[in-house]
Amino acid sequence: MYTDQSQKRQRGVGLFVTRLFARPALMAVILNLMMVPIVHSKPEVIAHRGASGYLPEHTLEAATLAFAHGADYVEQDLVLSRDLVPVVLHDIHLDTVTNVASLFPDRRREDGRYYAFDFTLAELKTLTVHERRQLDGTPVFKDRYQGEAGFKIATFEEQLELIAQLNRQFDKQVGYYPEIKSPAWHRAQGADISKIVLGVLRQHELDDAAKKIYVQCFDFTETQRLRTELNAKVKLIQLIGENSWGESSTDYTMLQTTEGLQQIAKVADGIGPWIPQVIDPGSGKPTDLVARAHDVGLAVHAYTFRVDSLPDGVDAERLMLVLFDEIQIDGLFTDFTDVVRRFVRP
Repeated sequence: MYTDQSQKRQRGVGLFVTRLFARPALMAVILNLMMVPIVHSKPEVIAHRGASGYLPEHTLEAATLAFAHGADYVEQDLVLSRDLVPVVLHDIHLDTVTNVASLFPDRRREDGRYYAFDFTLAELKTLTVHERRQLDGTPVFKDRYQGEAGFKIATFEEQLELIAQLNRQFDKQVGYYPEIKSPAWHRAQGADISKIVLGVLRQHELDDAAKKIYVQCFDFTETQRLRTELNAKVKLIQLIGENSWGESSTDYTMLQTTEGLQQIAKVADGIGPWIPQVIDPGSGKPTDLVARAHDVGLAVHAYTFRVDSLPDGVDAERLMLVLFDEIQIDGLFTDFTDVVRRFVRP
């Protein structure tokens, strides 16, 4: 008679294995299940510019809707005003998302563009924000928000406060995901945007790797500077674009090599690749970028999933299956938080 519980368990396991081998069909099923790839649990759902599939990007209203849709993080692209306040805009330009040309027709630069840095915060607050348009006025996404409500440009601190208060009231832990935009361009204007943004984070006790925040940047020189010269403690993500975009002087082709990923891993916690860099658009097959990034300890947060801009012949569910189950990315930027949230946490 067994009196020791561990002996009983061992005997039970032995009987189970004996019976299993006596039933080859059942054993085959279990072995097949054991060979299913392990999927990263709970990948991060990152609201790209807020709920930008439904409301004008980067507004407080878009951030609030993304929160309601269950985002894990809400993104804030940051540029500076003339009085050095970080404001939430995707571009250093204003013309494609605001009515700046109507209110300040004489404030364009020689290239015909309007720059946020040429306006004080008070002046930026007089503008209204609309759905993104081409320079000729046609919408970038024709079926998105079509109204002309009085949405306003938000400051970084306004978004920090909004999300913090929503977290408090709803007992949530939605995080922040700011991007430092065009740091070399800002320095050419005489402003150190990285130092200013880090100052805001430190004021709010967010320059901390344990806090729910990532800081991202396309400029690898700046990512290195953030970690080494500016002594940033916050988690950093190196964004990876295409050299043809002219986003920065960074060689993105080099960064996608194993050597490049190893260099990133010295200063950053992850990468943010463009989806066509992890799924070859020609063959439709996954590349090995995610696997190689994981091999050097980097998380992978890919961008941007849009249900109204999918690859030809691929539906939304199939694309998410490839990204999350086959490639096993750790997070996804999306204009449609609700869609991705339902997929990863049904």
